[in-house]
Amino acid sequence: MYIGGVEGGATHSTLVICDEAGQIVGRAKGPSTNHWAVGIPGVAERIDAMARAAKAEANLPADQQLTAVGLCLSGAEAEETNRELEAYLHTHYPTVAERYVVASDTVGSIQAVSRLGGMVIIAGTGSNTLLRNPDGSTHGCGGWGHMIGDEGGAWWIARNAIKTVFDDRDNLNRSKHPVERVWQLIQEHFGVRTLHDLLDHSYGRFCKTAYAGLCAKLARAAQDERDPLCRKLFGEAGQSLARSVCALRDKIAPDLLRPGTAGTSLLDIVCVGSVWLSWELLRDGFVAELDRQHFPHDLRLLRLTTTMALGAAYLAADTYKLALPRDYTGNYDVFYTYRVGQANGSNGTAGHDTNGRC
Repeated sequence: MYIGGVEGGATHSTLVICDEAGQIVGRAKGPSTNHWAVGIPGVAERIDAMARAAKAEANLPADQQLTAVGLCLSGAEAEETNRELEAYLHTHYPTVAERYVVASDTVGSIQAVSRLGGMVIIAGTGSNTLLRNPDGSTHGCGGWGHMIGDEGGAWWIARNAIKTVFDDRDNLNRSKHPVERVWQLIQEHFGVRTLHDLLDHSYGRFCKTAYAGLCAKLARAAQDERDPLCRKLFGEAGQSLARSVCALRDKIAPDLLRPGTAGTSLLDIVCVGSVWLSWELLRDGFVAELDRQHFPHDLRLLRLTTTMALGAAYLAADTYKLALPRDYTGNYDVFYTYRVGQANGSNGTAGHDTNGRC
């Protein structure tokens, strides 16, 4: 028995193959598997290519079907298109797997840390928050893409930086913080000299991932140079991410919660995506928004120490009642703990608090 799992992002993807002992025996990387970006045929082709590469690493024949594969993909929120992808794989790439289960990338992240359920916030190129209760019901906030949402994601942070500069130069909405350093970073990132030069990147040659790439430069300036505008942008991102948690507060099933401190209850949240590497910059805005909205539960913020593709494999195993051993505690670290009604300062963590770059 071999079970596969796919972590499908808007920028890159990972496929793993687990043996019957639950060990990863094959792994492969690939580009985006978001069907809104590359189409269902494109997604299927990329899954097949990754499956072939991972089978080769696992010393499996290319035409040996995997017992089941969990596909946890960016953009896979609609049941109709999920079934369409599954049917396309069976028809056009029959040697990949016997069975599939297709779900959002948020589901795989939760499955990687608990069979019971939980909450996940993805903040990478885009953003999405999902709650999965023990009865299997799911409730989401966001995940609508950059034209409608993506608040708190790398694209959103970069877009806000650019918008701030444009508005300041137009005297439409003058920034309270100097915009010169942010404008320098924009010029360097896109290779432009004027605001008009940037229009081609915003329309004719627009690429969401290219926009999102600016976020890493803003993070470095916020962290290393303490540029006030850059720090403000990340503080606002932290607020937006916390707001998505508060939006789902009434959907949290009581049996998902564990005892917290001083009579409170505790919820685990898996934090996935490159923006979370800049937690130090997000933290004050995130905590302030939870306090402002009087969020009623303690929170543990978890960072995966393994690929979310492993959670997708767990999902496939559980869906088809296949025995797949697992040790959840080895799949994550706790990097921050929020306590209701207590001072949540910079060291409010029960795990490994690391500072990185978005």
